[in-house]
Amino acid sequence: MAGRVPFADWTEGMELPPLVKPPIDRVQLVRYAGASGDFNPLHTVEDFARSAGLDGVIAHGMLSMGFLGQYVRRVVGPAVHIAQLKARFQAMARPGDVLTIRGRVARLDGAEATLDVWAENQHGQVVTAGASRVRAVATG
Repeated sequence: MAGRVPFADWTEGMELPPLVKPPIDRVQLVRYAGASGDFNPLHTVEDFARSAGLDGVIAHGMLSMGFLGQYVRRVVGPAVHIAQLKARFQAMARPGDVLTIRGRVARLDGAEATLDVWAENQHGQVVTAGASRVRAVATG
């Protein structure tokens, strides 16, 4: 489980603790479709996905991006503002896949930092990669 690392302890190139998500399942995909409004049957209907040339249903790309956001919030904690999160979808995630979210401090500039973040499946294949710009919040 991803743990919080105090901003003051960060160094450029530092690997942050990973977050391992439970296996993606079909119930999660249906729930995500309802929450996001993305009812594309590629994500929920096996026959439709196969007729489109896939091996079966695939997870929503935005689901794995949501995992990146969850990860960033967990590792930075409440005293750090998430200014930006961007992602690129690189491979398909499928039911049964266990995604591990990882991160690295790519750049430090005073109270700002850029994190490289990515989700990889149980085979080590990156399915979603991105970056997050964060800012330490002054406490008084």
